[in-house]
Amino acid sequence: MSTTTPNVPNVSPEGPSAENDSLEDRLYTVRYDDAGESHLDVKVPGICAESCHSYDCVDVCPANVWREGEDGVPHIAYENCLECGSCRWACPQGNVEWTYPTRGAGVTYKNG
Repeated sequence: MSTTTPNVPNVSPEGPSAENDSLEDRLYTVRYDDAGESHLDVKVPGICAESCHSYDCVDVCPANVWREGEDGVPHIAYENCLECGSCRWACPQGNVEWTYPTRGAGVTYKNG
């Protein structure tokens, strides 16, 4: 009886040797067709300025769409949005207004 395992590649503990693309390289493969208006907003700007100390919407966004503003309200660069919806679930105050872009606009993935 043989104890060898067939078809198992010899992989080092460090993982594959191929270099991984940076986040910026990966985001470059995503196209966003601008609808002309943002599909993202905050419901009540005062809540962000007065109550938010963690800026979870900024921290959770994989595309750097939400950025902490000096005025206490997150600034939004919606053109980079991946439409993952993470920002609306991360906000502890439920203050993120998120809707799908109008038909024909929004994110398009090139490679997958």
